[in-house]
Amino acid sequence: MPINFANKPGIIAYLTAGDPSIAITREIALAAIDNGADVIELGVPFSDPLADGPVIQRASERAVAHGVRLSDVLALCKELREARPQCGIILFSYLNPVVRMGLKAFCKAAAEAGADGVLLTDMIVEEAAEYIAEMQANNLAPVFLAAPTSPDARLKAIAEASKGFVYAISRVGITGTQQTVNSDAPGLVARLRKFTEPLGIPVAVGFGISNAEHVKAVGGFADAAVIGSALVALIEKTAPEEAAKAVGEFIAGLRS
Repeated sequence: MPINFANKPGIIAYLTAGDPSIAITREIALAAIDNGADVIELGVPFSDPLADGPVIQRASERAVAHGVRLSDVLALCKELREARPQCGIILFSYLNPVVRMGLKAFCKAAAEAGADGVLLTDMIVEEAAEYIAEMQANNLAPVFLAAPTSPDARLKAIAEASKGFVYAISRVGITGTQQTVNSDAPGLVARLRKFTEPLGIPVAVGFGISNAEHVKAVGGFADAAVIGSALVALIEKTAPEEAAKAVGEFIAGLRS
């Protein structure tokens, strides 16, 4: 069940669900989809988002302070699936909220909400057997992270475990915008392709992708670009009632 990126490159838009509110996140997501986003990554707010830079950390803190929980994100996912059946939806979470709900219950709920897949940022492929089994039982696509420091044997395991796409991290470290696409990214994707192409699994590149030039560069060697911190920063600095319009224009600009 690989994600089909009809546009080349595909655009995956990450949003911290509930920042500034669940209702506004819904409008932002719809605007992103309607202006060219192929996949929405719905970020589950978490109190200790260690892999994220300050922009997404602040968004997560605000959403947690508003009382947003995993159940709210699942309800939002269901609304988006009903409103835009064609769009890919990935639930992006740290492991802790999923463990709290229960792995079996979470996978069942994610499927019922209409998610295509799940990315658990701190779930490593070496310890994922039970998780993968529950995902398969619910027809959900696991998405795993691949880093430039990963040896080929690990990249092979990640490719075989991932079903929606492989998320290639353009650099080691935390999320955040940067001036250029990291020079490690093309080499990492080339190494991944040896294992993903025979399986028909796309490769998306994220961490630092923030403008149309970056998206074009990523399109030269990968299937999709993940836009995260740049979107969350735009939402942070925009009045809530203007956020959906601003994000829609931003995504349209990436496509242009």
